[in-house]
Amino acid sequence: MKIAQWMQHSGVAFGTSGARGLVSAMKDSVCFAYTVGYLRHLASLGEFAPGAAVAVAGDLRPSTPRILRACAAAIRYMHGVPVFCGYVPTPALCLHAFAHGMPSLMVTGSHIPADRNGIKFNRARGEFLKPDEAAMRALDVSLPEGWFDAEGTLTAPPDLPPVTDVVPGFVARYRDFFGADALARLKLGIYQHSAVGRDVLVQIVEALGATAVPLGRMDSFIPVDTEAVRPEDATLAREWAADGTLDGILTTDGDSDRPLLADRHGAWLRGDVLGILAARFLAARAVATPVSSNTALEQAGFAHTVQRTRIGSPYVVAAMTQAAHDGHEPSVGYEANGGFLLASPVTRGERTLAALPTRDSVLPMICALVAARETGTDLAGLVASLPRRFTLSDRLKDMPTEQSAAHIAALRRNPAQGADALGLTGACGPLAHVDETDGLRMTFADSEVIHLRPSGNAPELRVYVEAASPERAAQLLRTGLEAVSAWR
Repeated sequence: MKIAQWMQHSGVAFGTSGARGLVSAMKDSVCFAYTVGYLRHLASLGEFAPGAAVAVAGDLRPSTPRILRACAAAIRYMHGVPVFCGYVPTPALCLHAFAHGMPSLMVTGSHIPADRNGIKFNRARGEFLKPDEAAMRALDVSLPEGWFDAEGTLTAPPDLPPVTDVVPGFVARYRDFFGADALARLKLGIYQHSAVGRDVLVQIVEALGATAVPLGRMDSFIPVDTEAVRPEDATLAREWAADGTLDGILTTDGDSDRPLLADRHGAWLRGDVLGILAARFLAARAVATPVSSNTALEQAGFAHTVQRTRIGSPYVVAAMTQAAHDGHEPSVGYEANGGFLLASPVTRGERTLAALPTRDSVLPMICALVAARETGTDLAGLVASLPRRFTLSDRLKDMPTEQSAAHIAALRRNPAQGADALGLTGACGPLAHVDETDGLRMTFADSEVIHLRPSGNAPELRVYVEAASPERAAQLLRTGLEAVSAWR
């Protein structure tokens, strides 16, 4: 079958960050077929051939080791050599693989619950982009005779190779750029939960001179979403910060490519605010970010070029890469979930940070902490220096993508009438502008925004809002969620 048919039959399809689906649907046969299709596509590009190494790593979900073995079996079937980098952050895997011109894949479901998982594919020196996905879908893949039982389980799953340790190089990336005393005398909480980079993050902040305080380590998988922060995570941060001894709290999502940073009061910074702070600190001339990100970026005025994209790192990568190609450097990208990407090297003083064109959770958090020190303030003060625009987001769970898309398509046909029927006009005033870059982004009077979009990773309807105060943003989010709840 073509990979597109495998996806249709299994329900494990491409989202914004690779192929994802229910663990029960991600059978060994499905993961094997996808990996074979991935490698055949790379072979057509000259990035894979028999004998070539392919780096693999995974997060801490219970299903990840099994899926990794299925991927390794496919690599060997294609006469490649799997290089197992262990259970490490996605950016650590990518840093190693890109430096060696090596294809790589990460088994992860990112922030979604443990009953789901995924495979994120990378090319030899960058992310797997949308044209790559389209080409992979068109490939025919058949399973080798006798390798799988009737349930699609490998009859002889291979052992994973010994671990190739990529962590030292990942830690050195930040120490060498920022300096061993960049965070000296800071005491930083590290919310570990079940993030695959929980121990690596401790190593990094200590390598920069800070005192790390591990917090909230969990044995079971916790779906921490850096874009839609769980109420219990907001409570935990306030409790940990209550005694006033911490200068900040750092954490990441499950595969540790998306950051979440709290100030000394335990208030989590929005990812799109963190992205602005990092881009400004790095003196970026070109910034690419999804249409859902905070518009304080444009109002801050430091970037020569701003490109708004669809949601998903492949779109951000494409836009920031084009900006770098056009000579606008440093060129960076970030997402509302906080993931930060470098399309070109960045130099500060005599130190240069190499490009890393995939989501990086560590860089924006360290940039913000160092920027606060250099300006003689704290994180809260640094955020207060930005134009006053506030974003929030949440999701309507258990909302099938097809159902969300159908309602949004109907709303798109007559946005003004639809917004009025949902009660949004009464709450926000007249509809002033509609942006269809990704989903439906409605701007009302006083530049207030309600943006509706089906999730690309799970059966959820995402709701994004923006307003001139945090209180009004919270009110808009409640309004938006209540309006679309009738769609279920």
